[in-house]
Amino acid sequence: MDESVGCAAADSCSDGESVNLSVLNWEQVQRLDTILTSSIPIHGRWSFPTLEMKPRDIVKVVRSRMEEKRIHVREVRLNGSAASYVLHEDSGLGWKDLDLIFCAELKGEMEFQIVKDIVLDCLLDFLPEGVNKEKITPVTLKVEGEAYVQKMVKVCNASDRWSLISLSNNRGKNVELKFVDSLRRQFEFSVDSFQIRLDSLLLFYECSEHPMAATFHPTILGESVYGDFRTALGHLRERLICTRSPEEIRGGGLLKYCHLLVRGFRAASHSEMKLLQRYMCSRFFIDFPDVSEQRRKLESYLQNHFLDLEDRKYDYLATLYEVVQESTVCLMGHERRQTLSLISSLALRVLAEQNAIPNAANVTCFYQPAPYVLDGNFSNYYVAQVQPMYPCHPFLPQRYIPPQHHPMYATWLPCN
Repeated sequence: MDESVGCAAADSCSDGESVNLSVLNWEQVQRLDTILTSSIPIHGRWSFPTLEMKPRDIVKVVRSRMEEKRIHVREVRLNGSAASYVLHEDSGLGWKDLDLIFCAELKGEMEFQIVKDIVLDCLLDFLPEGVNKEKITPVTLKVEGEAYVQKMVKVCNASDRWSLISLSNNRGKNVELKFVDSLRRQFEFSVDSFQIRLDSLLLFYECSEHPMAATFHPTILGESVYGDFRTALGHLRERLICTRSPEEIRGGGLLKYCHLLVRGFRAASHSEMKLLQRYMCSRFFIDFPDVSEQRRKLESYLQNHFLDLEDRKYDYLATLYEVVQESTVCLMGHERRQTLSLISSLALRVLAEQNAIPNAANVTCFYQPAPYVLDGNFSNYYVAQVQPMYPCHPFLPQRYIPPQHHPMYATWLPCN
């Protein structure tokens, strides 16, 4: 399949901007059309029914109601892994969440609240037939804690003004509606820096009486907010990891970086990436200084990004362990050991969940005997000779070691 992409030379674009842009070819347009016209289930909590939602429909409804409320939407874009998949389907990453960006004017708190109310109101339009809509109202959805919402985020500061409403899908394909007035940093790595401008395609859906074809489809622009489009697309095709100023990213991009390594990507510049790893770790520990916060973040990341990749969780945590051990320079010794211990414990739990703990027949289990067992007159228990407990070796070797021989295993193992 030919995926050559020519740089756009739109008359309205300056030379600097056109370097970041590219016109999608027919194969890419087809993939984009499939994503926007395929139904995605939105799962509700408790007894709320599942909604069937096409991305093109939710965009149309939300945008029209925002305009009715006098919140101007400049344009709508597809972002994230879905945009990367449209441009190159064989990257090995696939796509998870469907990230839709509404570039809008959000002047104050009132506009943020209006947008939230609009999204919740729109969900009623997608209720399946046979559901009594009088019993499920926008007020009901709000009272029940946004029954279809996975998460909501709002950021308002000098450089960033945006909000996010994520609609829940149990298979990890959440529909994420992002409303952006301004956003300074729009990417983590070059391979996730792509945005696809959807307005021309959405207009085609509304106006055209004929289906799209290779010789009859709208001109759709893709953009790399990283910089040069050809360079970023080359990184995606060749599975190269490249970024700049990771200290500007919340969390430093550390978790995504380790994810890319596990998925077969490699650093475009090994020496430069070793230096950037230090900035990633430093920013991660600035944003998540407490071990309990780190645990919540790691558990959430594993849950959201490894839904169908349970067998890769251990590799991911082992990779993260190596990076943190090698590149963390901003922590006290005991803080560093706490974080490494956290990663080790999560890795052990993953192995237990995967039944990768060695067969019980080959495991010697030790129990600390109760005090009364040591009584000479008490003979109903066999008292094992308790061996000292040795700590796990903190070093993770570069070469792969089968889980049952890996030093991250604890000395004491649970018994059934």
